[in-house]
Amino acid sequence: MERERMIEIPKITDHRGSLSFAEIERHIPFPVSLVSLNTEKIDLEQREEIIIALSGQLNILVNGNHFLLNQPDKILYIPPSAHRTIENLSADAIYLLISPDGNNRNSVKRSTPIQKYTIRDCTPAKLSGGGNHSVIDNIPFDIKRIFYIYGIPSGEKRGMHAHKICHEILIAVSGSFDVELDDGTDKKTVTLDNPAYGLHVPPGIWAVEKGYSQDAVCLVFASDKYDAKNYINSYPEFIKYRQDGN
Repeated sequence: MERERMIEIPKITDHRGSLSFAEIERHIPFPVSLVSLNTEKIDLEQREEIIIALSGQLNILVNGNHFLLNQPDKILYIPPSAHRTIENLSADAIYLLISPDGNNRNSVKRSTPIQKYTIRDCTPAKLSGGGNHSVIDNIPFDIKRIFYIYGIPSGEKRGMHAHKICHEILIAVSGSFDVELDDGTDKKTVTLDNPAYGLHVPPGIWAVEKGYSQDAVCLVFASDKYDAKNYINSYPEFIKYRQDGN
C-alpha cells in the first residue's frame, strides 16, 4: 500500500540558475491528467496527487503527519486514501497540484515532420480558472516531464536549442521573460508575464529564453522525457535540420 512521502528530484545548477524536473514513472507514479497552479490555500480533494512548491513554502498535514514544502527539488506524494489539508503557506507561495484525475486530452502525433511547424504554430495557451487557482487542462499532449527554472541571474539566457519530437508549454508562474522563436526562416519574440497564459513551442523551433526578471520562475510541460538525442544544440545544425530534416 502506497504511503505519503517526500520524493527528491534532480536539481541542476550552473551560472544560468537552477533547474529541477520530475518525469512520469521515475518521479511521478501515475499518468498526469490534471494540473493546477495555486497561490492561495485551497481545499484538497482526496485523490492521488503530487504537490510541488515552485516558490515560497507551504505546510501540508497528511494523516496527522506534517510535511514542509520549501525546496523546489523536493516534492510530496499523497496516496488517494490519505486525508490531507494545507495548514498554512507563505505570502509568496506558488504550488502545483498534479493528479491522474481529469479529462483525457488529445495527444499530438509524434511522427509529424518538423517542417510542418513554423513560428505561427507557437501559440498562446490560456489556462482555465485564472486568479489564485488556474487549472491547466488544455495542453494538446500527454505530459511526460515537468520542469521549472528558478534563481536565474540577471542577463543570463537559457534554451538556445530546438527539439526533434518534443512539444513544450512554457509558463511564467512568477515574474517575466522573453522567448525568441526561430523556425529557420522567420523569427518573433513573445513576452511571458502572466501565469494565466502559456506558450506552445512545437518541435523544430529554435527557442531562446532571456530577459528574466529578478523573481522569474519558468514552468515547462513537455510531451517527452529527457533524451539528449532529441536536442539540437547548435544553430548551424538546426538550420541544416530544417533544410533536410535529419
